[in-house]
Amino acid sequence: MRRFFLAAALALLAATQAQAGAVLDRVRANNTVRCGVGGSLAGFSLPDSRGEWHGIDVDYCRALATAVLGDPARVTFVPLTLATRFAALSSGEVDVLARDTVITFSRDTNLGIVFVGVNFYTGTGVMVRRASGVTSMAQLNGATICASGGGSNLPEVSDYLRARNLPFTPITFDRLATVLEAFLAGRCDAVTAGAADLASAVAVQVPNPRDYLVLPEVLSRDPYGPAVARGDMEWFAIARWTLALLVEAEERGLTRENVRGMVATATDPALKRILGTEDNLGGMLGLSRDWAVRVIAAIGNYGEVYDRNFGPATPINLNRGQNNIVSRGGLHYGMPFR
Repeated sequence: MRRFFLAAALALLAATQAQAGAVLDRVRANNTVRCGVGGSLAGFSLPDSRGEWHGIDVDYCRALATAVLGDPARVTFVPLTLATRFAALSSGEVDVLARDTVITFSRDTNLGIVFVGVNFYTGTGVMVRRASGVTSMAQLNGATICASGGGSNLPEVSDYLRARNLPFTPITFDRLATVLEAFLAGRCDAVTAGAADLASAVAVQVPNPRDYLVLPEVLSRDPYGPAVARGDMEWFAIARWTLALLVEAEERGLTRENVRGMVATATDPALKRILGTEDNLGGMLGLSRDWAVRVIAAIGNYGEVYDRNFGPATPINLNRGQNNIVSRGGLHYGMPFR
């Protein structure tokens, strides 16, 4: 009896979907998802020599386009600086912001935007030249430190050094690429950014990587996550559950290679709900019944996305650590699809 009422409730919800909101209508009318990205950092978002975009933020946007428009190619990537990213989102210049952005209380409550979840865990790091002899933050007394303006890394460094009465001089630039250029040109003694961002820069953008050292101190817990503008709950729900799907797919063993075959063979009720063969969860989002299958077949699960952009086969080769799923010692876990 309980199962009957659950099925009836799900069917009723799917049949009485709310009207799509303004952003979702706009995305469908434009037949593209305008995705705000950084555009200069390997692993997160960077075009290659052919203009093909790659990165974990890029893959999230492609997953979103697959969910809504049925095609991972229906994305327009819009490079944004740290200073302009939030205004671009709240004003409607972009439909989603996926730009290695730290989720904070003030950003989530005061900027007219809302974060949909965490897609990457890192923290503030600091990089120096090995030749400087500096091996810890305590040795940065009087240092000049380059950083991206409008980000959260410089305030973290400032808090750390001020608490220890260590003076320093900040120099800020719009983009991390410019920050790195200034550092490499000798304009500053150290550079601060997300620890993963620095690992990416050292592996891909910095000549002679062995000449540089990312200090052992990680100064903060920085969850990166995509965000959407407030006001369109339908678009928010799709953005949120698309991100959750990538993690849930890894936990359930769904991959790009096996997901379509699992549609015919899955017997686990929880798995069948995700695949759309039992209950129509996609209908509740205004999407196709097999939306999850399409997303996973096009993009893969979170582990596949991570490995493609940060894994051993990439120059970055960043240990997953806290970006693993919980069952493997990380922080990521899916939400109930029911």
